[in-house]
Amino acid sequence: MSGPLGPDMSVPVPKPRARYKRASGSLQSLQTQNSLDRDLICTPNPATTAGIHSNGFLPKNDLSVGNEDILAIKQNNPPFSTAITRHADKHPGQDNFRSSTPPSDYEPYVTVLPDWNKEPGSESSNEDEELIEEIKKACLINDLGSRLDCVVSNVQPTSPPVEHATLQTRPLKVKIPRAATIRVSRKKQGAGSGSGSKVPESSRRESVVSRSSWLDVWKGRRHNVFWATLDGQLVSLWKKRTDKFTDMVFHVTSITEVRNQDKGRFSLFFRKKHFEFLAHNDAVKEGWVTSLLASRGLERPAPPEQHGALVMKDPRSRVYGAIYGHNMWIHSNKENYELGIGMMYISMNVASVKQTGRHNFSLITPYKTFNFSADSSRELGLWTGSLTQVIRSALSCSEVAQRLWVSPWNKVCADCGCANPEWASVNLLVIICEACAGQHRSLGINVSKVRSLKLDSKVWTEPLIQLFVHHGNKTANEVWSHNVPGAEQILPDASTDQRGDFIRAKYVMGRYRRAHPLASSQMLLNKRLCEVVCGPNVPETMSLLCSGAQVRCNLFDPQCPSPIALAEQAAQAMQTELLRHNEYTVSPAHAHQKPSRNSSSGDLSSAAGDEELHGKLEEDRFLFSQENDSAACDVLDLREVISIFDRSKGKTHAFEIVTLTEELLCSADSETGLIVHLLHILKVVLPGPVDEEELYGLIAVSRVPLREGGGLQHTEVWAALRAGQVLIYPTDGQHQREKLTLTPDSQYKMDPSENTIELTIGQRTLSMQFEKEHSCQKWHTLLKRAATTKMKPRPSLYQLPATSRGTVPPVIERCISHITQYGLKVDGLYRRCGLATKIDQIVEALCASPKTALLDTDEQGLLDVAGALKKYFRLQMVLIPEDHKKLWVEAAAHDDETLRLATYRKLLRKLPPDNRITLNALCGHFYIVQLYSAENRMTAQNLALVFVPTLFQELAMNPDMVRLTRELIIHHTLLFLIDEQAEEDDELTTIL
Repeated sequence: MSGPLGPDMSVPVPKPRARYKRASGSLQSLQTQNSLDRDLICTPNPATTAGIHSNGFLPKNDLSVGNEDILAIKQNNPPFSTAITRHADKHPGQDNFRSSTPPSDYEPYVTVLPDWNKEPGSESSNEDEELIEEIKKACLINDLGSRLDCVVSNVQPTSPPVEHATLQTRPLKVKIPRAATIRVSRKKQGAGSGSGSKVPESSRRESVVSRSSWLDVWKGRRHNVFWATLDGQLVSLWKKRTDKFTDMVFHVTSITEVRNQDKGRFSLFFRKKHFEFLAHNDAVKEGWVTSLLASRGLERPAPPEQHGALVMKDPRSRVYGAIYGHNMWIHSNKENYELGIGMMYISMNVASVKQTGRHNFSLITPYKTFNFSADSSRELGLWTGSLTQVIRSALSCSEVAQRLWVSPWNKVCADCGCANPEWASVNLLVIICEACAGQHRSLGINVSKVRSLKLDSKVWTEPLIQLFVHHGNKTANEVWSHNVPGAEQILPDASTDQRGDFIRAKYVMGRYRRAHPLASSQMLLNKRLCEVVCGPNVPETMSLLCSGAQVRCNLFDPQCPSPIALAEQAAQAMQTELLRHNEYTVSPAHAHQKPSRNSSSGDLSSAAGDEELHGKLEEDRFLFSQENDSAACDVLDLREVISIFDRSKGKTHAFEIVTLTEELLCSADSETGLIVHLLHILKVVLPGPVDEEELYGLIAVSRVPLREGGGLQHTEVWAALRAGQVLIYPTDGQHQREKLTLTPDSQYKMDPSENTIELTIGQRTLSMQFEKEHSCQKWHTLLKRAATTKMKPRPSLYQLPATSRGTVPPVIERCISHITQYGLKVDGLYRRCGLATKIDQIVEALCASPKTALLDTDEQGLLDVAGALKKYFRLQMVLIPEDHKKLWVEAAAHDDETLRLATYRKLLRKLPPDNRITLNALCGHFYIVQLYSAENRMTAQNLALVFVPTLFQELAMNPDMVRLTRELIIHHTLLFLIDEQAEEDDELTTIL
């Protein structure tokens, strides 16, 4: 991807300022100093990271942390393998912190920070030099008092000369990736059943100034895994490879220093800020460092044409916008704008601007609409005027192109995503760029008819223009790109060979298409085509044509009009136009996916044993690492999953995930761990809100086209199988969910040639067609098991150990149950206020009769129930007794997270039984709420901000107490649910 900033465009540079302040005169004052610039790298005290004070002893009070608490926190994951080492010396970055034989030039209180781009006024001041001398003198008393741990950074031969020496006093924790939550055996397969070369996993070229890989990234204390790309000018961090907008982006000239460290780690500095990166091996890390150092010397981009503060409405936040060339950059704040660190950029050549209110405007792109609010009418005018001018300068096209680009989907190439495509394949219904058009021409006119938007004016009739405006790339790619794995999708900078391989796989072999359910029968395809063309359903017509339906099917039958004649008789102009352009084209041959397997019913663990990984779930991603507590080496987008199967047997707890290109066997150490992971994945893949109770006991889930009886119409659904039931989840939102009861009398038969299972339940006959042979065979095997077994009672996922006592007030149980069932996806749940009078009525009704009180299920009603829960806590409940609060404040102040969590566990055991079990229910509920933060925007941090006054009243303004409340939520399983007597043997998994 070419960078949106050219060499002649620069990010503004702030005026030089003093980077370090002189400390007052004693070593003691230096040790107690609380604030330095954020780009200091400091050495943690190993004793602190182990949960022990720097003097080597545990805290001395009546709530001292026992070894079992430390062990429970340290082992917040199942024991994956005896070969996996948990010692500190296996953690990335440990070797850089302490050395028994320091170099001869070692200065224990000095860190060398080489800068890239030395600017006037950036040299160390006299005050800095004097301060350093004081520090050197203070080293002489090293043996008489506590010492500060520091490190001299290793300056590589390629690094610039030393420019600064800085003071270090504040230790930082060793930052390592979060531990894995499950073991994974993965087998990768080809995406299609046909021949042809497979598109490389990464379509991005790697050279000295071009690179891409998965990296673990720390921004302050926040850790995430990003797909990182460097195109020579821009470093972009993407949550997924297929994302269209970055999570962070910056120009290489904004970097002041690249620091190479050991064990896959390196850091990037931006004057006042720095980010830490971790690659899954040293080779990847060295490649990044080499590329970043080689990209030095570029000119800074030109200043922005327009910049200023804005309010972005989704998610609502204050941002800082800037227009560079043909791109609008979004920065999280003005400070990041001055440092050159952006959240994302929006290409104006694929956008349109529209005023939407008094001070509001929208930027509409093919992938997302961004809504902004300016501070005044004057600011609004400046922004809309500048954006309109930039958009106009970015576009130079004919009238046809302008009309087709009205649809945002048509403003990017259907194959590679390049902006402003000026060519089209009129029969495939795609608008493409010039590079892809060349590859389409090589396929021949019987596959793709390429026409120019500017030159071939005669072909562009009004019906054809309307067909592309209303459908075009959006409809075509729903058919042709239905199953494109993220690793195979090409980008605008793809090579000619990569582009050609991808386009042939897409349109000649049909590797990624959504085959019509009738694809195995030419007669049924033709019959359905004649039915569909009489209506406006162009997407199904496109699906039928790409699956092999023949436009000339009734040419020699005078009794049956052709599809074209039927479309003309029904006055369906767009259907007629689409059929005419496909009258003589050839569609890919129909063939189901048939992966190479020794035995389709064999043991997957042996087939997938080529790659043993450790997996951890994060929102809608599955992160893989080669070792536990190590950087991610790959990421799976859970929306690529097409089937899930429970593979548990006896004491083995496992489930299988099937995608178009992979089969993964995931092993857990307990049934509870298995349920937690399955619930997380199912809530991502299944459409719409899903009741957790429905998901219990599922043994098979697959995405299938569903037909009923002898009808030819199909519905895209997710079908789920459990003991005695088949659950149907339609994806279109127009059909109702169904529960079909299986009995031993239910009939089912499989057609291996079509990957189809025909299921007869009562008077209904359903036909399910699977995308892979493996999924079809697994369903056929499991149907017999489901029809002859009964549902087991569901074990409670969130419960206290058996030794626990106490009861939760019925009012709180009813509110939590109601919100969990109906309100998890309500936007702003617990943050938005309900109606005061209604809240009072609900509280009164619940106190009188918790079980029979009437509670509404609409959005406002759920907000009222949430308000009632908060009010009941304020009026009736004190969860943390007054004499315990001081101890909680002390626990929250610990810098080491391990020690904090162990102390929380100790304090929780000291609470009265009713208080503890109620706090457990509340935090368990919040844990579930934050899993839906993508919909309700209530992250663990937001929930903590809302409920910290409920727990700690007057201490709510203390940031440590907010952090404590957040940790009670995200570490709920670890803190509340581990049986103290068996915590070392039977760990529960927490998904963060």
